Amino acid sequence: MTEKLYTTGEVAKIFGVSYVAVKKWAYAGKIKYIKTPGGKYRYPESEIRRLLGEQMPKGKVAVYARVSSADQKEDLERQKRKLVEYAKSKGYQNIEVIEDIASGLNENRKGLNKLFKLVTERQIEAVFITYKDRLTRFGFKYLEAFFNSYGCKIETIDSEEIKEPQQELVEDLIAIVTSFAGRIYGARSHKKRRVVEAVESAIRDY
Repeated sequence: MTEKLYTTGEVAKIFGVSYVAVKKWAYAGKIKYIKTPGGKYRYPESEIRRLLGEQMPKGKVAVYARVSSADQKEDLERQKRKLVEYAKSKGYQNIEVIEDIASGLNENRKGLNKLFKLVTERQIEAVFITYKDRLTRFGFKYLEAFFNSYGCKIETIDSEEIKEPQQELVEDLIAIVTSFAGRIYGARSHKKRRVVEAVESAIRDY
């Protein structure tokens, strides 16, 4: 009787790790595999059973925390503590802590750039965040698909969004208005300034 063979994706699902992590095990000789004529990797069931009795060590992960201003340092530290504790509860020991003090609309954050580097170099298999907007205000699905293409998953650890501080939302709204008004009227235009001032005034009155 022929032994059942598993795909790389199936092995990854069984052990709760990324596709890339399984490939690394194969390259390192930690799991035996068979290469098909088409170049695909297949793993014997006997190897799966062996490893289930000898669980492979988990790879490296990152936790990402963000606040919009320096006076929210306490919340930043709370996020980091919570994320690290969560990662450890999942069995991870190699944890990279990344943080930013910047708007979620800022695309050139130092911490975010570092995170992208880790992902594109395939150094991490998962990123843990408290809420989606800690990573990005808009386009989360695109970012998630990009990370997944490098074998890295994004996991949001809090199921319900806590109402954000009004000031942070106000700052993001003004930043959006400023950006679009600048594109429409020009960066130095008087019309642009009037639009931004009108929005700021409306927010204050509200």
